[in-house]
Amino acid sequence: MAEADESTALSDRRDTPDRPVTLWRTRPYALFVGADAISQVGTEVSMVALPLVAVLVLHAGPFQVGLLTAAEMVAFLLVGLPAGVWVDRLPRRRILVATDLVRAAALASVPLAAAGGLLSLPQLYGVALVTGVCTVFFDVAHMSYLPSIVAKRDLARGNSTMETIRSTAALAGPGFGGWLVQVATAPFALLADAVSYVVSAVLLGAIGVKEARRPAAASGKLLQEVAEGVRFIAAQPVLRVVALVGALNMLGFGVWASAQALFLLRVLGLGPGVYGLVIAAGAVGGLLGAVAAPRVLARWGTGRALYVAAAAAVPANLVAPLAGPGWRVVLFPLGLALAGFAGTIFGISQLSYRQSICPEHLLGRMNASMRFLMWSAMPFGGVLGGLAGEWLGVRGAIWTASATFILAHLPILVMRRRVPAL
Repeated sequence: MAEADESTALSDRRDTPDRPVTLWRTRPYALFVGADAISQVGTEVSMVALPLVAVLVLHAGPFQVGLLTAAEMVAFLLVGLPAGVWVDRLPRRRILVATDLVRAAALASVPLAAAGGLLSLPQLYGVALVTGVCTVFFDVAHMSYLPSIVAKRDLARGNSTMETIRSTAALAGPGFGGWLVQVATAPFALLADAVSYVVSAVLLGAIGVKEARRPAAASGKLLQEVAEGVRFIAAQPVLRVVALVGALNMLGFGVWASAQALFLLRVLGLGPGVYGLVIAAGAVGGLLGAVAAPRVLARWGTGRALYVAAAAAVPANLVAPLAGPGWRVVLFPLGLALAGFAGTIFGISQLSYRQSICPEHLLGRMNASMRFLMWSAMPFGGVLGGLAGEWLGVRGAIWTASATFILAHLPILVMRRRVPAL
């Protein structure tokens, strides 16, 4: 009964016009944001610590680091589409809580194995795969659960808040992660992320909002339900273009992720602490982009915001690969910041647009289909980055990633006049 009362109260506040503060006055939204903030910081620690476990503890080479990146992201290829069906069938909050707890257990196994002298690359690949599968379900449910908490008119603000949190975590988390690696070693730094997932699960479990009723799914119709999400995207010209841009971006990110740690540690000669600070400094751009996105969207609209962000991303992605030892180290975080600013505005614009045009009962499948079309390219990027590192050297792999990022944004620039909303 209390849950129903809270849901009704939330609905009343959401439907009151011109009250921007209502988002922060609602307990469910505050819990949702709090859970996201804590888990995002932990995730950033893992993004620093996990590759450093491979490089510093297990002495992995470029191809082995590339395989670790691929293992983290191959889940988007394997379960990306059916995840949307299950997110539309099951209570989304339960999915969020369950996947948080499984990720916590998987990450906690790394320091336990290290303490017993049993840690190996195959275990890291397994942990990366398990956490990747959970992340697929969590992310789709997370994006699909937000419209149950805020009104449609507040989606851009809600998504901007989420992106601000991610960018702030990306600013604080890597530095904290690098310090933890230096003080406690890379395997034990992963405990911070495990704890963050447990806290996130507790906060999400305390949200009392009932989700909107969805049509009952017919049993044995998995492929039909998956196809509904894909058909919805195929029927939307803007989403088709966004999916192509996203796929190329994630291909490039896979290459980048496989080379970044080796580039900073072995080519630029940075230690773990400075490594984390350099990555954190680059996150400033994402934070500024998240803050600016609502104003940009309000002033220019979705089409112009997407176009300008894509145009800005092209020169921005040429800066970081120019970094070198000495003063040129600053070019790496500067390039990350410039690319992050443009990319964040682009991401918030396209996510708010697709959430606003999609029927509620299709949100899970639409978001899962978009994630599948975009993120399933990343494991291939990880393998490509590993091969590029072996064949072209680590700097060559970084340039390969940069070129892919630039290529990714060309469809928006080229197709602007052919897509009505652009």
